[in-house]
Amino acid sequence: MAVIGSCQQYKNPVWGLVSLMLLTLNGCSVMPERTNYQAQIIEEQSTVEAWQQISEMQSASTLTDLLDSPALQTLIEQARVNHPGLQQTLLTLQIRQVQLRQTQADQRPQVSVSSSHERQSSDNRFSSQLNVGWQLDLWGKIADSVSAAELDIVEQQWLYQSAMDTLAAEIMRAWLNLIALQHSIEIEQQRLTDFEQTELFIAQRYRNGLGTLEDVDSARTSVASSRARLVAAKEDLQRQQNDLRLLTGQIVPVELLTPTDYPEVVLPLAGLPTQTMARRPDLQAAFAAIQANDLRSQVAYKDLLPELNLQLLLNDSASNARGALFAAPAWSILTQLTAPLYQGGRLRAATEIAELQTEQSYQAYRELLLSAVVEVDQAISQEQSLALQYQHISTALQSAERNLLNYQQRYRNGLATILELLSVQQQRYDLQAQLNTLAYQRLANRIDLGLALGLGVEA
Repeated sequence: MAVIGSCQQYKNPVWGLVSLMLLTLNGCSVMPERTNYQAQIIEEQSTVEAWQQISEMQSASTLTDLLDSPALQTLIEQARVNHPGLQQTLLTLQIRQVQLRQTQADQRPQVSVSSSHERQSSDNRFSSQLNVGWQLDLWGKIADSVSAAELDIVEQQWLYQSAMDTLAAEIMRAWLNLIALQHSIEIEQQRLTDFEQTELFIAQRYRNGLGTLEDVDSARTSVASSRARLVAAKEDLQRQQNDLRLLTGQIVPVELLTPTDYPEVVLPLAGLPTQTMARRPDLQAAFAAIQANDLRSQVAYKDLLPELNLQLLLNDSASNARGALFAAPAWSILTQLTAPLYQGGRLRAATEIAELQTEQSYQAYRELLLSAVVEVDQAISQEQSLALQYQHISTALQSAERNLLNYQQRYRNGLATILELLSVQQQRYDLQAQLNTLAYQRLANRIDLGLALGLGVEA
C-alpha cells in the first residue's frame, strides 16, 4: 500500500476534490462487467417441461397436509427442538447473524482513547488522546460486504428450512414404516400359525400311516424358517423404533402409538415447474449463495482501488489527571489516501478466485435444479408404477387364496404332495407381504413427491 496524499485541517480542499475525481475514473476502469446469473437461472428454469398430472392429485401447501395425524405432528415438533443436527444448523444461522454485526462495524467510525502518566523529578504530567477514524466507503466495498453477509443469513435460513423439511419427511416415512413392519409381523405370525397347524396335521397323518417322514421334515422346515423370519421382523421393528428416536432426538425410549391400518396420504398436486422451484428451500439457498459470492467478487475488485480514510485526533496534557480530560485539547484532522501498488499479484489472484467461486456456486445451483427436476419426475413415475404393481399383486393374491383352498382339498384326497401344499401356502403369504411392502412404498413415495415439489413444514 502506498500513501498517495494527506492533508491536515483541510488546508487544501481543491486537492481533495481533484483526488476524488481521479479516484472515480480509476474505479470505473477497474470494475469488470458483471455476469447476470439471475437471467441465466430464469433461462435454465424455462427449459423444464410441465409435470405429468395424475387424476388423484390434490392441492397441498405443507407436508403435514399430506398426512393428518396429531401423533405424527407431535413427533415433528419434538424433532424441531431436540434433533442435534437441526440445532447445529440453527446455531450456524445465529453465527451468521453475529458475523453480520461484525461486518456492519466497518461502516461506523472507530473510536479509541488512551491516557498516560509521566513523572520527572517532582513534576507530574498527565496526557490523554482521543482517536476517531473512519474509512469513507467511496466504492461501496463495505456496503457490498454487508450485503454479502446479509445474503449469507438468507442462505442459512433457507438451509435451515430445507433441513427441517427433510427431517419431517424422514419422520413421516419412518412412522409409516412402523405400521408396515407391524403388518409384516402380523403376516409372518399368521404364516407361522398355519404352518404349525399343517405340521400337526401331517404328523397325525404320519402316525396313522398315511404319510411319510419326508413330509414331516418338510413341514418342520417350513415352521422353523417362518420362526426365523418372525424374529427378524421383530428386530426390524425395534431398529426402526430406534431410528425414529434418533430422528426425534429422544435419548430415553418412548412408547410410540401408531395406527393399526395405513392412514390416507394425499397425492400432492404438481404445479408449474417455476412454482416448484420457487418453493424449494435448497434452490433458494443456492441462489442466495450465488448472489453473496457475486458481491464478494465485486469486493475483491474494489480491493484494487484506493482507500480514503479520515482521522480526528484530540490531545491534551496537564499536571493533574482532571486537567488532562480534554479541558483545552489540541485537535487535528488527517485525510489519508492509500492505494495498492504492488503485492506480487495477490489481489489480482483474489479477484480470479472470487469469480471462480461465484461460477462454482452457479454450477451448484444447476446441479440442484437438475436433481429437483429428476426427483419430481421419478416420484410421479413411481406413483404410477406402484399403483399398477399393487393392482396386479392384489389380483395374484386373490388367485392364490382360491388356489390354496383347492390344494388343501387335493392334499386331503391324496391328489397333491405336502411340498405342493406348503409351496402354495408360502406363495399366499409372500404375496401378502409383497402387497404390504407396496402399500408402504406408495405412501412413502407420496411424501417424497411432496418434498420434491417444495412442500415443507413451518420452521
